[in-house]
This record gives sequence, structure tokens and C-alpha cells, in this order.
Amino acid sequence: MLAIVNSVVLLGLEGHQVRVEVDISNGLPLFAIVGLPDTSVKEARERVRAAIKNSGFEFPLRRITVNLAPADVKKEGPIYDLPIAVGVLAASGQLQGGHLPDNLFMVGELSLEGSLRPVPGALPMALALQESHPGSTLIVPAGNAQAAALATGIRVLAASSLSQVLEFLKGHEELPRVLPEQGLNFSEPKAAVDLADIKGQDQAKRALEIAAAGGHNILLIGPPGTGKTMLARSLAGLLPALTYEEALEITKIYSAAGLLPAGQGLIRERPFRSPHHTATLASMVGGGRIPRPGEVSLASNGILFLDEIVEFRREVLEALRQPLEERVVTVARAQAAVTYPANFLLVGSMNPCPCGYLGDAVRSCQCTQYQVAQYRKRLSGPLLDRIDLVVEVPRLEYRQVERVQPGETSKQVRERIERARGKQRERLAGEGLRCNAEMQGPQVRRYCLLSPPARKLLQSAYNRLALSLRAYDRVLKVARTIADLEGADEIKEQHLAEALQYRLVF
Repeated sequence: MLAIVNSVVLLGLEGHQVRVEVDISNGLPLFAIVGLPDTSVKEARERVRAAIKNSGFEFPLRRITVNLAPADVKKEGPIYDLPIAVGVLAASGQLQGGHLPDNLFMVGELSLEGSLRPVPGALPMALALQESHPGSTLIVPAGNAQAAALATGIRVLAASSLSQVLEFLKGHEELPRVLPEQGLNFSEPKAAVDLADIKGQDQAKRALEIAAAGGHNILLIGPPGTGKTMLARSLAGLLPALTYEEALEITKIYSAAGLLPAGQGLIRERPFRSPHHTATLASMVGGGRIPRPGEVSLASNGILFLDEIVEFRREVLEALRQPLEERVVTVARAQAAVTYPANFLLVGSMNPCPCGYLGDAVRSCQCTQYQVAQYRKRLSGPLLDRIDLVVEVPRLEYRQVERVQPGETSKQVRERIERARGKQRERLAGEGLRCNAEMQGPQVRRYCLLSPPARKLLQSAYNRLALSLRAYDRVLKVARTIADLEGADEIKEQHLAEALQYRLVF
């Protein structure tokens, strides 16, 4: 007897329909799963067998063949346990009175006792069904229900066990329908460090304000202990609150990566990712036989902080060049090639030299000129060209350390940033862009209009600083952000001069 159960396969962030075809025939006992399954899918045989027995049903001792169609797409993970178990029971005649509608889909991992465990990727699967099969029904484990319910175009049902699903299919009881969370208001961003708690470093704070206002990449350079890490961590409290679209994109990525906690719905805070400098290339950009999101994708719509950036492997740093430019990353493997979002704000920190005290007013540097040059060469020219703001974080004088009067709080600075972002959203609404850093050449020419004195200054600086065309555009985008912070429609000489000074440190 043949039974067919619909499920979903996840490729990157895209979901596609999978038909779980179960055929039971006479012959020696056999349980075969075909259709390009990986090891975790093949192991479903033992989980399904135990779950069926421990749920009070009989496992058929006959020839069982399970085909996961289409057969040319790699299947990975334990998400097919539930549809395989339902298919086995339906094909063996134990689902009497039940029916499997064409618009019914299900995913879930089974424990040996028959309960359902959460699976990764429930939200992107649900969103894919919303597009391809609007109005369909998706059965998910209870731990995935809140996330999957964000796909409002389908009916999401939460199940806690195999027995509960079977009772629903027989029409004996209803599975609870899960609705999206109500009141999707996003609170103001929080950070581990408030700007008011950081002593001195007014220039670095100003650079952070510009970076947050325009989404610009920033590099902090200074001796050990001058507050570079604190400054970087304070940036999370300066970024505007998430929009619903940004939060949904973040939640999709974390769901696909299996990092969404069970029972959680929409992520409401911008990510702050700070990988260790021993991170591998695959962990940074994504990888695996079937690719998974890396740090550049997990930081999308948030911050990627690389502390001691020059200590990262050269290949890892160079791999950031394409995501920084295109704001997506494509991971190609023999089995599949997938594209993930990578729209992050890069924050790097480093010492000025190997010993860390080059240019320090108190401690003398012990490094040779050659050592300093080799140290700084770890950041290649093309990568530096993609960093908009380079700012020094010097040692504080004693009077600055003892200053009692606090500076501006993160909330006060964020109010200016949100006004500047509002101007950018209004200006770029027709372009599908959200901030100045996302502008490409045509938008830069259209919206970065210079006053005559500013144009004259840029002409002089272009040759003196040996700016590349990419650096030229990035200077204009930073100047546009500075003008937005002041509420100016035109980029003036002082706006451009401030933008240029952030390219003079290296």
C-alpha cells in the first residue's frame, strides 16, 4: 500500500516541497530510505520504529520503502521523522478513517517515546509555503510554532507528539492553531555599555555616531586599554530600533541556522556578533556540505565586531570583501549553492603596532619600522578601502579620567541618529535602500550633491590622498551622513572635511 505525506526541504533560506512517499509490500523485513538522504535522515529508521511502538501502534514487519522526492535534492536533518512515521502508519492501514489532504504539510523530529522536538528552519519553511501554497496547513513541533506562525498566509498547527498528530488526522481532536504574536512594537535598543559611561574619547564617539547614522564600517586603532572594545559594544545602543521587515529577516536566518530558542517568535533586537580571532573561513562566511549561515549572515541588520582584527587569518579577512560590497554572500558547494543576506555593519579594533604603544605619550614603542609595516599589512588595501571611518583611540590624560561631568547618553545620541535615518529613508524610499551606506554609484551621484567649496576640496583631496573610485564614493556617502545629522540638504565644505579626516590615519 502507498501513502504520500507532504513536507518541506530547506536550501539556504528557500524552502521547497518534498513528497514523502511510503510503500509497504510483502517480503523480508526491510526499512529503506532513498532520495539522496544524509546520515541523520537515514537514522530516522530507528527513531521512527521506536516512536511508533512507544506511541501504542504496531510497526509493520514488512518491506518498507521511503522515497523523498525530488530525488536529486540533498535531504538533511531529522525534520522528516514525523512525515515518515505518519506515512508508515497510513500505508500499513493503521490510520483508518484518516486522510492526508494535498494542502497538508508537516515537519518534526521524533524522540524514541514519540514526542516531537523542534527542528531548525521552521520559519523559512513556513514562509516558503506561504508563497508557493497559500492557505495550506503546516504541522510543526510546539517549540517551533511561534516562529512558524509569523507566516500569516498559512495555517500553523502545533503538535507535541506523534499520537496527537494521528488523533488530529483521524478527526478525533483538533490541534491548536498558533497565531502571530500581538503588539509587534520594538523597544529602544539596549547595549552593554552606555556612551555616558565611557570617559573621554570624544572623537571616537563622534565617529560611532556617524557610523550608526549611515550604516558605515568603522575601524578603531589605539593602545591596549584605551576603551576600543567598550566603544564598539556601545554602538549597539546607538542603532535605530528594528523594523518588522528587518526583524523577520534576522529571525529567518537564525531559524535556518538552528539558533532560534525553542518557543521564541520574532527576534526584536539587532544582533551583535563578536567571533574569536581563531574563527575559520566556513564559520565566518558560512559552509558545510549543505551550507549553513556564517557570522556575516548572523550579523545581518546588526553589528559584526572583530576585536583585534589583524589577528584573524588572512583568508578570513579577505573573504569579507565581497559581502561588504554586495551585502550578500553566496556559498557554493558541490551539492548546492545558496545565497544568504550579509548586510552588517563592520566594527574592527586593533593596536597601532605589535607591542601596542606606537605613538603613545607615556610608554615607548619597542617595534621596528619593519615590524610595524608588516603588522599593518595584515589588513590589505582592498579591505581598508571598504572601511569608511578609521579613528584613533588614544590614551586618556588624568584630567579626563577624573572628569566628573558625564557626556551624552546613548539615548540622546540615538535621537539625532534616528532623525538622520528618517531623512535617509525618505530620500531612498524609491530605491529600495535603508541607509546611506547602501547607496551605489548612481544613487551617490544623485543624492550626494556638493557645494562649490566642497567640490573644490574634494578635487584637491582626491589626488593628495590617492583615493580610489571606491574610496571616493565612500567619502561622499560619509559626508552625506554628516550633513544629514546636521539637517543639511547640501554637502558643505565642513561636512566633506570631516569625512576626509577619517581616511588619514592609515
